[in-house]
Amino acid sequence: MSYFVIEGGQPLAGTVVPSGNKNAAMPMAEACLLTEDPITLHNMPQIGDVDTVLDLLEGMGVEVTRNGASVTLCSRNLHSVEPESSSFAQIRGSLTLMGPLLARCGHFAVDTTAGGDSIGRRRIDTHLHIFRSLGADFSINDSFRLKAPNGLRGKDILLDEASVTATENGIMAAALAKGTTILRNAASEPHVQDLCHLLVAMGCPIEGIGSNTLIIQGQERLHGADYTVGPDYVEIGSYIGLGAITQGELRIDGVVPEHLRMMEMVFVDRLGVKMHVESNSSAANGSSHTLVIEENQHLRVQPDFGGAVPKIDDQPWPAFPPDLMSIALVAATQAVGTVLIHEKMYDGRLFFVDKLVSMGAQIILCDPHRAVVVGPSKLTGQQVSSPDIRAGMALVLAALAAEGITRIGNIQQIDRGYQRIDEKLRGLGARIERMEG
Repeated sequence: MSYFVIEGGQPLAGTVVPSGNKNAAMPMAEACLLTEDPITLHNMPQIGDVDTVLDLLEGMGVEVTRNGASVTLCSRNLHSVEPESSSFAQIRGSLTLMGPLLARCGHFAVDTTAGGDSIGRRRIDTHLHIFRSLGADFSINDSFRLKAPNGLRGKDILLDEASVTATENGIMAAALAKGTTILRNAASEPHVQDLCHLLVAMGCPIEGIGSNTLIIQGQERLHGADYTVGPDYVEIGSYIGLGAITQGELRIDGVVPEHLRMMEMVFVDRLGVKMHVESNSSAANGSSHTLVIEENQHLRVQPDFGGAVPKIDDQPWPAFPPDLMSIALVAATQAVGTVLIHEKMYDGRLFFVDKLVSMGAQIILCDPHRAVVVGPSKLTGQQVSSPDIRAGMALVLAALAAEGITRIGNIQQIDRGYQRIDEKLRGLGARIERMEG
């Protein structure tokens, strides 16, 4: 098993380029199922979750050609509508295979007797509501099956929650449905927008991209396309937290300023991080902007009116992303003052705080959704383990801010979401090594 050994307490400085957004890359790769023509995607993150999706597609007959950060996919010889169940169960991104397979083939199936209950552990009610509204039905015995024997027909659909994966499934299913589909209370995250722009490039008109109402004009046939995946704003937010607590000037190339507004409200307005955006004609990822996290930060929690304890909470886009709550929590441990962290969207995401407490952080876990952080705390290195992607990255940040040596186990979780993060951090001056044993 791999683990990180990190010597903290060193200022980090330099320029880093975020990888492509993994939550865009996965459904965009799966969109190849909507056409027999090849699609080519650039700036694809080379991480575990994306590799799993590509392997699933190959197993169903999709031709996948990898060329570094570019991938070409062609489903002309698709021979199966049933992804391999154990791999399907590994990642939530596999759920968005349902929409395009149902739209193109009228059928989707996955074995539920292998892979640890591939469907049952995940709430898919919003997905099923969309599929039923478009004319499909489902059954579950030894396998979970979706069928649309009469094809899909457009419908005006109100989602019971702004689910990202359900919205993506709905968009792709509607792309080949007869007539017009309206998705209301749709998710509008940057990765949903990227998927919409890809489908437009493939020949499916979509109105309302970036809003909570999407109007999709179904087509009889879609064609191939060439598209570049946008930068991962969660990775960018992780670097903001990193720069805030390690005291060097950190430059993040290729950011999209519109994706930073709520991050600025939390990191700048709540925690006192000093950062600014500069124009840069040579920046990466097709963007002409660089985010600069200034050196020698003096973090201070900004109280609410009247001196009340402020809170940092997450909500659907364009509010603060849930995937950055762990990062904001670590940054708060290094800020003067008290703040309430309120994780509304996921049970258990805050349970990793015991590891930060063992490193010296002053955190009171109120319940599965709320924690009070009192800072600043002097952190010291410990032996910890990564419970999930985002908590794992948060522990990396804490280790880099701590004095002494930290060993982080179970780092395959971090590798699922961050491409060669140890190499990128060494490029900024971090003392981090990947070890086996």
